[in-house]
Amino acid sequence: MVKYNPLSYAYIGDAVYELFIRDMLIEKYPNFNPHKYHIMSIKYVKASNQAYAIRALWDELDDEEKLIAKKGRNAKPHTIPKNADIVDYKFATAFECLIGYLYLEKREERLQIILQKTFNILTKGRCD
Repeated sequence: MVKYNPLSYAYIGDAVYELFIRDMLIEKYPNFNPHKYHIMSIKYVKASNQAYAIRALWDELDDEEKLIAKKGRNAKPHTIPKNADIVDYKFATAFECLIGYLYLEKREERLQIILQKTFNILTKGRCD
């Protein structure tokens, strides 16, 4: 059951994902300075890598999760970042929408599974 606008899910999903990435980087590299964390986190949160992650995870999503992601992908954003391809931006919005949905629906276990898989996918494939 969808309670919120897909862009509302994406809005909170962006924050949840950013916090998860920051937490993982501090855990993995406890003695970096904030600038180094920032440089590393950008690799994980940029639209092209979020788009890559949702595509890599797609076959592992259940029907409800796919529906939510599709709603996010098809949402009409008011702005498009200058440094993001429109297709990647739409898939990144789908990813953030899914994260926000899982967070707001209190599906903590599934949220952690998706976040951890995303971190692993990007660390091994895009952010090493």
